[in-house]
This record gives sequence, C-alpha cells and structure tokens, in this order.
Amino acid sequence: MKRTYRVVVAKPGLDGHDRGAKVIARTLRDAGFEVVYTGLHQTPDQVVQAVLQEDADALGLSLLSGAHLVLVPRVIEQLRAAGREDVLVVVGGIIPEDDIAPLEAAGVARVFTPGSPLGEIGSWLESALDEREPA
Repeated sequence: MKRTYRVVVAKPGLDGHDRGAKVIARTLRDAGFEVVYTGLHQTPDQVVQAVLQEDADALGLSLLSGAHLVLVPRVIEQLRAAGREDVLVVVGGIIPEDDIAPLEAAGVARVFTPGSPLGEIGSWLESALDEREPA
C-alpha cells in the first residue's frame, strides 16, 4: 500500500442487516486501511456527507434490500455534485448479475457479491487505489 487509504463503509436505505458491512470494515481495517463505518439506515445525503467529512479515498456501499439501482446512482450523483468524483465506489451485497452492468455504468468501480473472498476485496481495493497515486 502506497499510503494509508481512508474508506467509508455505508449501509444506505432501510436495509437493517449490517453483519457483512461490519465484516468488510474489520477486514479492511486489519489490512491497513483507515475505515469509518456509518451505521444503518443512511440516506444518500448522509453517506456523501460522511465521505466529505472524512475526506475518504473510497466508499463501500453494502446493500441487501434490492434498492441498489436507486440508491447507488443517487450517492454517485451527489458525490459528483460535491466535486468528489475521485472517490472510488465499490458495492457489495445481494446484487443480481443483470444489475452489475448498470451499476458500473453509473460509476461503480467494482461489485462484490456474496462469497467474494475477503482477501480479494482488500487486495483489489489496495491495488485500485495505489494505481491512482502519483508515481
């Protein structure tokens, strides 16, 4: 890792299941990332405000509710409106295969579905963020 990256992990919407988000947050922390977990029931505006306040390098959105095609684009639009299109956005959770391409078209860098190896998530994120760093 070229430097310590700050990652906000958020649960947008009314989804009340956060075990996966907490596991990811801990995995990333143990891998050397600085992690901020926002907690449950966050609006897109609250998520973006957390990213801005924490000056995050990346945002991990965890969704199990089926609202990913509505909430994720809203978060990305608000990040862009706030001048933070540089934030690397990743999504995890119950995401149907057919919904991955629309999420990527909206600006999601990568979608991780259930069963994704934890080590792969951390190493992919580290590599993706390292590529953005100046030489």
